Amino acid sequence: MKTSSLRTRAVRATAAVSAAFVLAAPAFAARVGVLSNMYASQTAADFNTRIPAHTFTPLDTSTTIPTLKSLTDAFDVILVFEDSTFGNAPAVGSAAAAFANSGRAVVIGAFYDQDRSDGLAANSPHGWGPLEQIDPNTTDGTGTPYAPRTLDIATMARHPLTGGLTSLTSAKFAGGNRAKPGTTVVAWWKEPNALGQPDPAIAFRITGPACVIQVAIAPNYPSTGIVGTDYAGDFHRAWKNAFDFANNNCIATTGEAATSDPATIPTLSQWGLLLTILLVGAASVLQRRRIVR
Repeated sequence: MKTSSLRTRAVRATAAVSAAFVLAAPAFAARVGVLSNMYASQTAADFNTRIPAHTFTPLDTSTTIPTLKSLTDAFDVILVFEDSTFGNAPAVGSAAAAFANSGRAVVIGAFYDQDRSDGLAANSPHGWGPLEQIDPNTTDGTGTPYAPRTLDIATMARHPLTGGLTSLTSAKFAGGNRAKPGTTVVAWWKEPNALGQPDPAIAFRITGPACVIQVAIAPNYPSTGIVGTDYAGDFHRAWKNAFDFANNNCIATTGEAATSDPATIPTLSQWGLLLTILLVGAASVLQRRRIVR
């Protein structure tokens, strides 16, 4: 066999294993910016403790309007929410939309819906500017209702965003949405929205390079919520899934899409796959040497 043919086979084998490495390796830790007019610091502290796979840095948007450069320099993913409407929302939404359109994912949590331009008029919503053009959901006219919500596990799609979720309830501070055309809803609340329609609990929408994920529950615990009373179940797992998926550029592999819990799929570690790549390359070189001799 010709040396050039052996070299080609070695390159192809290495490339194939390299591709497997890229697809199967878990996402590296994301730098997550927590953007809110209230409870940004408390949310970041809670998530840093309960979701150590990523790092969370608060940004008080009541006093600071970030630029696209400041966001892309500091963060791989951003979380956008609020507690009560605030005047900076359109400018913050504009920066978040630019961040999404740069190819980095945005995660949204309640009470984002209160300031959405179609939210309850009594809230005096300011809108979120161009972020509303690429977010997954509109509101049901109420923003976020103060009503119980229970995740509908029976109809939940198999997806990285739902991996490991067995229950999730909220005594308040969740729901009140309608999915937009082009939105992928992977989990619904059992309770309908204010219009009597299905209420999306976890959804995402991809528009060109932009991916926006909405987890329709307030992330600003523990300041305003009590575990087992105001919320219960796999609260932090749901958020971790969102940041994992966001950090993976909103890409689900075939294996992940085929199971309800991607974490149970046996995969090689990053270093194991890297070692495999090196061994394949070394074996190809040794084989070539034997034949050339």
